Amino acid sequence: MSRKDFQRLSQDFRRSSLMEATLVCIAQYGLTGATVRRITEEAGVTPGMVRHYFGSKNELITNAYAYLVGQLTSGAGERARQASGESGLQLRQFLLANLTTPNLSEDKVSLWATFIGRVKYEREFADIHREGYRDFLNLLETLIEPVLQEHGLPHGGEVCRRHAIALNGLIDGLWMEGSLDSGLYSRAILPGLIIEAGERLLGLPAGSLAGPVTAPDEQG
Repeated sequence: MSRKDFQRLSQDFRRSSLMEATLVCIAQYGLTGATVRRITEEAGVTPGMVRHYFGSKNELITNAYAYLVGQLTSGAGERARQASGESGLQLRQFLLANLTTPNLSEDKVSLWATFIGRVKYEREFADIHREGYRDFLNLLETLIEPVLQEHGLPHGGEVCRRHAIALNGLIDGLWMEGSLDSGLYSRAILPGLIIEAGERLLGLPAGSLAGPVTAPDEQG
């Protein structure tokens, strides 16, 4: 590894550590309480690192929001990619990833709710939200299309986009309520619920998204 490569990787690690520490502090203390001092103490660096890597606390918070959105999508996408083989199994794993840990998390929903209030009023946050939503829909479309095709169902671009929007809405609702864990039902029903509801929404035969791979938190 060259010195330049090492420096770049070290910088990426420092940046990631600061963004992760920012999210931890916001989850604990809110946006106002997540001071630079608390963030840098959590990350184990000096306050000067914030200025060095991000320029200001506001830039750090903006980047932390983008980091959170990216992690939610990339984590589910990675689960799908690891399920090599049948397209139905890949879509299954993507759905399960959104309704099991680490995506299913009270802290993540609380962070999302904290940031979402800024989307309407701050362009940078609106742009991040729009880009994250677009990436999630695009990924869902690529997973949905081959499944519909295998079952002889319409699978054109507009059809897949409509299905992706609807399925995303289903995922969001279960993710928010499931993460908050109100006690009205057990989280253990969520993996099976998202699979069954996803099959119905896409017009697939029951059991089309069944598979031998079990999600970390999937039960029953």
